[in-house]
Order: sequence, then structure tokens, then C-alpha cells
Amino acid sequence: MKNKTIILASRPKGVPANENFKFEEREIPALQDGEVLLKSLYVSVDPYMRGRMSDAKSYVAPYEVGEPITGGIVAEVVDSRNSKLPKGAVVLGNLPWQQYTVHSGSGLSQIQPDVAPLSYHLGILGMPGLTAYFGLLHIGEPKPGETVVVSGAAGAVGTVVGQIAKIKGCRVVGVAGSDDKVEYLKQELGFDEAINYKTAGDMKEAMAKACPDGVDVYFDNVGGEISDAVYLSLNKFARIAICGQIAYYNSTTLPTGMRVEPILLKMSALMKGFIVSDYASEFGTAARELAAWVKEGKLQYQETITEGFDNIPQAFFGLFSGENTGKQLVKVADREA
Repeated sequence: MKNKTIILASRPKGVPANENFKFEEREIPALQDGEVLLKSLYVSVDPYMRGRMSDAKSYVAPYEVGEPITGGIVAEVVDSRNSKLPKGAVVLGNLPWQQYTVHSGSGLSQIQPDVAPLSYHLGILGMPGLTAYFGLLHIGEPKPGETVVVSGAAGAVGTVVGQIAKIKGCRVVGVAGSDDKVEYLKQELGFDEAINYKTAGDMKEAMAKACPDGVDVYFDNVGGEISDAVYLSLNKFARIAICGQIAYYNSTTLPTGMRVEPILLKMSALMKGFIVSDYASEFGTAARELAAWVKEGKLQYQETITEGFDNIPQAFFGLFSGENTGKQLVKVADREA
């Protein structure tokens, strides 16, 4: 069988482009005892991957030039010499961007295909859902009646943050990049207000108008001028969860902007960055609660699914121009079982 693989050909300078990726065909090695052959079904593309394409020090090791990109993938076991993972099992793991992978089985999570759509395990029941859950509830600590603002609100994490905030009795304001996304947030997900930052004009005025009682919790996926506008509306004892800074991911110079420290001091506000793996010991509890909310209809979820292995890079590029609503995934293949 031919096995297409996508490797990092060079480190991007600024916005990633096609020349930073290379398609190769690699042989599939024979299975050894304890190993499984995995067929990729759904591939997750995520903004954090841009950071790993750089060789700058971070919370996770950078990708190696000349080696496959890796990320969250739902895969099917199509051959097995591992008694714990029989042929036909479906697993979730951090796997290379390739059609087939020979794997030891270590670190894979077996999932039940009938519990939810397979793609959900890369979205609302996976890293994005868990990120929203812990960042909002453990750092934001929203209370009924408070105002919660979410930037990148129409993305995989932001849509979940806003809905959990509504479950907790909050007034929710989202910031997104198109009128269609604004309508989706308000009409489909129940956000109380939403701002199209591309057409709002003065974001400080737009934020103050959308949050007449100020901001108690800010879930920041974006950074930049959007965050500057939110800071000026913070209430006393506000909490800020720093989840992502996509406005800067493709910057080639050190970004500068508002000095936020005087505002945090004056408002006795808390700002904390986090990585979802900080809460790994509690993933099980969070996943069960998220699944229950989905089953009860309290959490709606939208995905943007691109078809075809060859289109993985293009789906990744789209993250930085706001082409996706909800989780961006690539469907590579159907199950054989």
C-alpha cells in the first residue's frame, strides 16, 4: 500500500505556506508483536501547531524539519498483533500526518464509536472542549449574572466557552470575524451579544457598548487589539484566562501593545495563562460532564470538515484567515469495519 506522509519541509517565516510542507510516500513496515496498523480517519488541525513549527522554546518540543507533522488523530485498527487493540477498534492519539501508522499501542485511547460521532473526540469531547472547560471554570470561575467575553468566539474552543458560561447563568459576549459568525453565535448558540471585529470600527467603543456593566471574565483566544479593548472594560476582581494568542502566531517581530499591568492592579484582576495538559488528572471528570451536556442538548457543536488527506495543509492555513466555524477537521477515510 502507498502511504502518503506530510513532513515539515522548512520552518515558516510569518504565515505558513505550501513550501513549508512536503508530501512523501513511505513504506509501511511489517507489524511486530504488540504493534497495530492504524488507518487515519479524522485529522485535527489546530492553531498551536504553528508554534511547534518554530524552533523557539515553548511548552512542547518543536517539530523536526524533515519529519512528519503530528497532532490529534482518530484512527481505526486495520491490523493487529496487540491483544488489547483488536482489528476494528477505533482509537485517539497523537499521531503523524500520514494515511497509515504502525504503532506500539502505548498512549492510544480506545473510543466507543456509538457514543458520539467520531469527529467529536477531536473537538467538543477532546482537546478543544477540555480547554474550554478548564480555562473557564477553573480560572474564570464564572458566577451567575456576571458578564463573560470570549474572543475567537466562533472557533472550536470559543463556541464551547460561551455555551458553558450560559449554562452557568452568565451574560455572554463573543467576538468573531464575520457577520455570519455573529449571527451563528447569537441565534444558534444563545450568546447575548456578539461583535464583528472587522466591521466594528473602534473596538473600545464597541466593547463598552456590548458590556454596559463591564467585564467580569475574559477568555482570550486571540490577543492583540481585541484584548486591549476588553481590558478597558474590566470590572473589579475580573479574571482573565489566556488560552491562545493567534493574533501573534505568525509575527516575525516581538509584538508590543497596551501595558496591562496598571489595569490589573487598579482592578485587582487575575490574569493566568494555561495549557490544557495542566489539568490532565481531571480529564475524565470533565469529559463526562461535557458528554452529559451534549446529550442533554445544552451544548451545540459545529464542525468545519475538509475532505481528503491532500487538503490537510490548506485546512491548516484556513485557521489563520478565519475560514472555519467551530472545530476544523480533515476527514481522511471511512471506517473499514
